[in-house]
Amino acid sequence: MTALLQQAVSAQARARPDAVAVVAADGARLTYGAIEDTSNRLARLLAASGCRRGDRVALLMPKLPAAIVAMLGVLKADAIYVPLDPAGPAARLARMLELSEPAFVLAAGAVGPMLGATLAAAALERAPAIGWLDGVAPPEPAPAFALRDLAALPPLAPEYANTEEDVAHILFTSGSTGLPKGVMITHASVMRFLRWANAYFGTAPGERVSQHPPFHFDLSTFDVYGTLSAGAELHLVPPELNLLPPGLARFIRDSRLTQWFSVPTVLTLMAKLDAVKQNDFPELRRVLWCGEAIPTPTLIYWMRRLPHVRFTNLYGPTETTIASSFYTVPRCPADPRERIPIGTACEGDELLVLDAMRRPVRAGELGELYIGGAGLSPGYWRDPEKTRSAFVARPGGAGPQDRLYRTGDLGRRDADGLFYFAGRRDSQIKSRGYRIELGEIEAALNALPDLEESAVVTLATEGYEGSAICCAYVPARGVRVSAEALRRRLSGLLPAYMLPGRWLRWDALPKNANGKIDRPRLREEFARAARPEVERRRA
Repeated sequence: MTALLQQAVSAQARARPDAVAVVAADGARLTYGAIEDTSNRLARLLAASGCRRGDRVALLMPKLPAAIVAMLGVLKADAIYVPLDPAGPAARLARMLELSEPAFVLAAGAVGPMLGATLAAAALERAPAIGWLDGVAPPEPAPAFALRDLAALPPLAPEYANTEEDVAHILFTSGSTGLPKGVMITHASVMRFLRWANAYFGTAPGERVSQHPPFHFDLSTFDVYGTLSAGAELHLVPPELNLLPPGLARFIRDSRLTQWFSVPTVLTLMAKLDAVKQNDFPELRRVLWCGEAIPTPTLIYWMRRLPHVRFTNLYGPTETTIASSFYTVPRCPADPRERIPIGTACEGDELLVLDAMRRPVRAGELGELYIGGAGLSPGYWRDPEKTRSAFVARPGGAGPQDRLYRTGDLGRRDADGLFYFAGRRDSQIKSRGYRIELGEIEAALNALPDLEESAVVTLATEGYEGSAICCAYVPARGVRVSAEALRRRLSGLLPAYMLPGRWLRWDALPKNANGKIDRPRLREEFARAARPEVERRRA
């Protein structure tokens, strides 16, 4: 049984070297044999250039087949890859370089200016060597090696000493202090998830799987390695289609995808703009989502139009490797306010709902979600303090296997053993003396047909209300609706103390690099508004 990520892909290359592995946005294709040979050459070039076991190698490149080759080449060189967002900003990327201290940066595509700005902003004791993995001329100053240098090396598989407990990659997430934190992900934790997921979903050679999230987002780990370890085709979704729902639908249709995996925001946008036809995508078998709670009206839209598709909700933070629980929806919900469970734990994982003293709560009671099991990260790169605060000992536990990850999410477990996400710990507020879950307000907003998108955030106030409830919304296409009208309609679904008092109308809600709604930006806009009780428009 393969233990390392690169071994799982190499096994498929030996079995089917001429099969298509990766399909790029421009239609370019790479076979399993080509990926194997090129990543072997890259690993040898890295080793010859001084890369050693445990070195970090940053990847700065857009969604290209070269990125897949780079990931595998770094792993075969016994190193750890650190994917960076090629869209920047440079100051944030510079901080990631300072934290990870990479020996190399592998770059490709139109990232020359961003690479230069990032290196100039980073305070590094040792400048990383640059490898340019693109067919176009590399930028100045000349890198240590370029794509053309690979041809001089043999395509034979290099020897590597990594074990399954070694770190495969470091994924940077937003920290509560505003500084990014690097989550260490091991070979073992990814392989554990892939064995379960590929068996559960039935991923097999001949399937065509979407690759929608950016490579620095943990969902892409499942796309890349789940697909390539199963001998299927990975289809890279062009990022520019994210704001073009008809284009995304056309991509699924033209690529004849059998699996689609994205954050719910993408599914919601496609539903709101009615991009999916009745019985569309005849070869699609599975739709998966993770990263946010899906609005039930969105799920109803998709399930009614695609009765031949299986729909599965995955839940889990980056720190627990891709996903920790799953729920395959058995039927189309009848009520748009119905909550969709996050389900039950994936094989090897454990979900718990605990109180403030870390004691189990009774079925139906609200508590904080904790996760245990094989998927847990070793912690944050070179940050033992953050690691200790997030990865805690199970009460009464005696060993490393008793570690739990404190998610910061609220949840419930029903009498049948199904778990439900109930918002963030910091999304439970107290306003006018009432305890309020912001997720309940958003669920009611999602049930209103006049809205394309909506999100609820809060601002601390000095008044009696404690926390001001703020709603950012985008009207449905062709619909003119005021904040007053929305508040009036919402009052039929929620008590008065849960109604937002501050409203902002947007043309499109802002998204972060992972495609999720940018809630910090929304809070900033509400705080900046001169007259927050008056409806204002944001582009």
